[in-house]
Amino acid sequence: MGRWRPDARARLQEAAMALYGERGYDETTVAEIAERAGLTKRTFFRYFTDKREVLFWNSDLLEQQMVAAIEAAPTSAPPLDLIGAALDAAAVRFEESREFAGLRHRIVASSPELQERELIKARSMATAMTRALCARGAGDTAAALTALMCTTVMHVAFEQWVDDPDRTPFQQLAKDALAQLRELTAAG
Repeated sequence: MGRWRPDARARLQEAAMALYGERGYDETTVAEIAERAGLTKRTFFRYFTDKREVLFWNSDLLEQQMVAAIEAAPTSAPPLDLIGAALDAAAVRFEESREFAGLRHRIVASSPELQERELIKARSMATAMTRALCARGAGDTAAALTALMCTTVMHVAFEQWVDDPDRTPFQQLAKDALAQLRELTAAG
């Protein structure tokens, strides 16, 4: 192993993503990730609790940013505008890591274990947004419906975004999906 360098987390993540892409998630071990990164298994576990967390470790930040956008929206903002604010916050995060997001999406899609983890993270995000909406005065049912609509719109826009050959910005795809949701709810 080489001398310590301050970019261990990034090196581990890069090594894991490369190995997951080459061999598949299930066929890759923590030891192989650490070796590829030029680090030890012990170092791996300083940064990640398990090999899944390489794909999910920063999702809490996305959740916090989306909740903060809801909290910062004008008091008079209707629920669908709150969804728009949260999606705009997500757009910033996603655009910062477009290449990683595409590879991550393909890796998660290849593994039922990772898909389950993705659902758990999405549920956590919806729960956090529900709490933020309740704090703004929304009733429990309205808050839960709004939060779940937000995660659904985000999922639909994200699926389009990662596969878009034109590289349309996530924010535009999310706005388009939200506009369609507005049309559907208005048609009642």
